[in-house]
Amino acid sequence: MKLIVQGQGRQALLDSLAARSQLTDKAVTQTVERVIADVRQRGDEAVLDYTARFDGASLTADTLRVSQAEIDEAYAALSEDFLRVLRRSAASIRQFHARQVEQSWFAPAGGGMVGQMVLPLESCGVYAPGGTAAYPSTVLMNVIPAKVAGVGRIVMATPPGKDGKANPATLVAAVEAGADEIYKMGGAQAIAALAFGTKTIARVDKITGPGNAYVANAKRQVFGFCGIDSFAGPSEVLVVADDTARADWVAADLLSQAEHDKNAAAILVTTSEPLARAVVAEVEKQLAALPRESIARQAMETNGAAIVASSAREAMDIANRIAPEHLELCVEQPHAYMGLVKHAGAVFMGHFSPEPLGDYYAGPNHTLPTSGTARFFSPLSVQDFTKKTSVIEYDRNGLEGVWRDVAAFARQEGLEAHARSISIRFEGEKT
Repeated sequence: MKLIVQGQGRQALLDSLAARSQLTDKAVTQTVERVIADVRQRGDEAVLDYTARFDGASLTADTLRVSQAEIDEAYAALSEDFLRVLRRSAASIRQFHARQVEQSWFAPAGGGMVGQMVLPLESCGVYAPGGTAAYPSTVLMNVIPAKVAGVGRIVMATPPGKDGKANPATLVAAVEAGADEIYKMGGAQAIAALAFGTKTIARVDKITGPGNAYVANAKRQVFGFCGIDSFAGPSEVLVVADDTARADWVAADLLSQAEHDKNAAAILVTTSEPLARAVVAEVEKQLAALPRESIARQAMETNGAAIVASSAREAMDIANRIAPEHLELCVEQPHAYMGLVKHAGAVFMGHFSPEPLGDYYAGPNHTLPTSGTARFFSPLSVQDFTKKTSVIEYDRNGLEGVWRDVAAFARQEGLEAHARSISIRFEGEKT
């Protein structure tokens, strides 16, 4: 973990963070192109071939979809204690997202009305990583807002293990959240199957959920044939701390993201140089006790830093330049800092709101913009699973009062047929 005092090396760190992406490897892009083209041509056969090649699982078209027996087996494999935790978490997530529901609206205009209908998508696909990177929390965060939005058909895809089975916790989370269909397939082939459909799997209107570079690249390539949530990158946390923060707590928060991925970023920005030095030492101490030490250590060495800022405002300026996925305000008065936040996926306020609280339990969605995209992307929400349709209704008197303006505008743009579509209703009247 680098210590950056008085701006030394700060710009180089910011540049390296901005360059992180899962979409820049040309070899990955080309592989994904071939997989997608193959799935579009051969459908189920291609999906099953890639599942055997990449996941080592021998499936058939009949066993691709998770059966009720497999779901029952998954429930039996989970402890009652964890099932209770999962259900409490789901309840918090459901309650939060219920507040996001938008209503259709209509207003008088032109003797009739204008308005907006808010309609749920007919179908969506949720990608859930499998194997050692199985995250049932992510299943809840993707399926529940779709369910709250009223999506008619929710399909989950998750890669199987070599035994041909999906992760039990992933399956149970999908059922508890309300998924309608679950398929054992992963990687670019799963994204292609969801986007274009096969004999076994009907296509969906939108795909959400995180994945590796192949999944992220596949989502980019199918965008336009269907919708996607965003382009996910490596995880990141930025902690803004003052001298009231505890070094061991801050170090633990930084490592909670570093253990995700060797490309994860974990940044401390503080006005206290003693705290920065103490956190650097504490990170090294805590790394040794982590089961995923090698991953977390590489992340901290590559994208870990403790930056000493000259003031609280400078600390927040740095945070806004990075636009982190997770922003922790580990300060005595976090509400005084909240007004300075311009770009962040989620903000965690104070010493007792660590980032994992948002990952698992508080309710707000943990599918967040990464790699600086919080400048223009938002967290996954109910709105991601709805679309809006405009409604326009004028009567004759209403149109009579404005048709000349509309026709003039159309002719200014050189679109005579547009103008005539309006004026033909009032032939014989002067334009």
